[in-house]
Amino acid sequence: MASAFTAPSRKGDAWFCVGPASSFPNITESGSVSLSEHQPCSGQNSAPGCKIFHVPDTDSSQARQIEGESILHSEGGGLSDQVVVFKYKDKIHAMNNRCPHSAYPLSDGVPFDIEDFGIVLSAGITCPKHGWSFDLFSGRADRSNYKLRLWEVQLRPSAGTEAGKDREDHEVWVRKKQRMG
Repeated sequence: MASAFTAPSRKGDAWFCVGPASSFPNITESGSVSLSEHQPCSGQNSAPGCKIFHVPDTDSSQARQIEGESILHSEGGGLSDQVVVFKYKDKIHAMNNRCPHSAYPLSDGVPFDIEDFGIVLSAGITCPKHGWSFDLFSGRADRSNYKLRLWEVQLRPSAGTEAGKDREDHEVWVRKKQRMG
């Protein structure tokens, strides 16, 4: 029997590894390329600009990387169960793959700098379907009250590396942002 006083399971909020930081190409040009386009990558010829994972809502430890057509089909779990992880200007970001306004895959979106009078204030992503933009640090849309779900990102030393050494050797871990209160 379930008790009203017991905390629900938090398996869906567990951290999971998405690979070494060096496996993510660093997109450096604002507004120049889609996340899904292949980019030069350290130690490899090229790689897609992002990785997409299907993350079951009930147990994120069962996350698995998906590619190609499975992103849009049921074997990919649907856009609402997917997270996109990418590196833009040396910072790794993770967000839901589903645009909160039009349910279009943001893995086809274009990252850009949010500027005011030439001063970079933040970074954003533009949905290719309708042109709306979302801030990569707050999730807020450039119009209306839509909000993009962002994920927490940690860089952890991989086995055999020291903390504080070359961050390209670190593993990237992500989880759903925790709600406070």
